[in-house]
Amino acid sequence: MIEIAPLAIAATDLATGTVPHTGTVNGLTVSLSPAAPLLRLSLRARDSGVLSAALGRMVPERIGTHLDGIARLGPDEWHALLPEDSPVPAIAGQPLSVVDVSSRSVGFTLEGPGAVAALTRGCPLDLARFTPGRATRTVFETVEIQIWALAPDRFHVEVWRSFGPWLWHSIADGIV
Repeated sequence: MIEIAPLAIAATDLATGTVPHTGTVNGLTVSLSPAAPLLRLSLRARDSGVLSAALGRMVPERIGTHLDGIARLGPDEWHALLPEDSPVPAIAGQPLSVVDVSSRSVGFTLEGPGAVAALTRGCPLDLARFTPGRATRTVFETVEIQIWALAPDRFHVEVWRSFGPWLWHSIADGIV
């Protein structure tokens, strides 16, 4: 059963951490850090080949996986996390959608042997079986997030900016 963290303060009182928060969860070391600035793109296409050609890189074919900074979240939906200075592809006249959502979301990195335990405090997924290369949309307590498995003990978490401070503090609260 998931327990909702008792954060009884207004969201206006919260600020997202700007330096890593390191400690342990269940005796395992973990570090929570703000992610580097990224270009975030919401991508829609019926044909992954057309999208791949427009982006100039391969896109994952399997839902729930990521490849080269792009996660496939649904049958016609991808989400890209690219270096901040990456160009937004020109797609005029092509049957696809590319929307820059960089201002909508923020990202965090959880790293270390306790990363799974830190996320499992509020996420219903069996993250111990969430292998590198996997990515999905899920929830942490009641907030929608994306989790990208980068390594067995390293995860990137995306959340809408308005929920970022709350999520940061909720995860950090479990790291002692």
